[in-house]
Order: sequence, then C-alpha cells, then structure tokens
Amino acid sequence: MSTSPREPTEAELQEMREAYEAELARITAADVIVQTAVTLINLAGRRLGLDPESQAERDIGQVRDAIDAVRGLMPVLERLAPEDIAQLRGALSQLQMAYATEAAGPVPASASDAPATAQTPAPDPAPPDGPSAQPPEPDEPAPGPAQSSGRLWVPGS
Repeated sequence: MSTSPREPTEAELQEMREAYEAELARITAADVIVQTAVTLINLAGRRLGLDPESQAERDIGQVRDAIDAVRGLMPVLERLAPEDIAQLRGALSQLQMAYATEAAGPVPASASDAPATAQTPAPDPAPPDGPSAQPPEPDEPAPGPAQSSGRLWVPGS
C-alpha cells in the first residue's frame, strides 16, 4: 500500500525558506545566465534526437527556439563569462549545424550523387506588359554575401 505524502511542518517550511534565501544570496545573475544557456543547449541536443535514447523526444521546433534563445544570450555571455564563451560558441555552432541538417530533411538519392555546386533557379520572367506585380520591399535589407551563398544559418529562414 502506498501512503500519501505528508504536509511539511511549519519548522520544515521555515528551514526550506531559509535555504532558499541563502541560495539567492549566494548565486549571481551571471551564474543563472550561463546555466540557462548550457541547459538550453543540452535540451536542444535531446530534442534533436541525436542520442538513440532520446528519439521519442524529437521536436525540431523546440530545437529552433533553444538555438534562438542561446543566440540572444550570446552578447551578455560574452560580457559576463568570457572564459566560457569559446566553449558555448562551439556547442551552439554544432547544434546549429545539426539543426540545419535535420530541418532540411532527408537528402534524395539522386541529389547525393550530384556535384556539390549550388544551383539557383532562374527567376520568373516579368509579364509582357511590364515589371513583376510585386516590387521588392524597400525596408528589407539585401542579404550579405555569406547569407546569399547559403553558408550562413539565420534563425527563422
């Protein structure tokens, strides 16, 4: 037979409060930020299903969110934890590459035999009576050379 857990006594609650307060006095924001980045990287690795035991936990959307969050923390991490930044950047980079591979899906058999050169489809011709119906948005900056070559991973694209 199982018994239900008992409610903590007032003395036990007070002891827990004091331990929590002591921990808050000891820990710094830098500690929490670094730990958050490490936790997000580890969680994303599990959600990618890279470990055979975590295949059931695969969720590519969570991986993207974790990558975006760690990328957002990078400027703060550079300032607060310069001694850890190289390791965090390396882990994030590996995660981004694994995400890009997984998000692209399986490579068709015929594509794996093709040369590794990028082929850009020809643009749709303009209608005979003038320019295309949708002019480019003036507010959108043009992609740089690394992004337009496909070598730069950009969140959300």
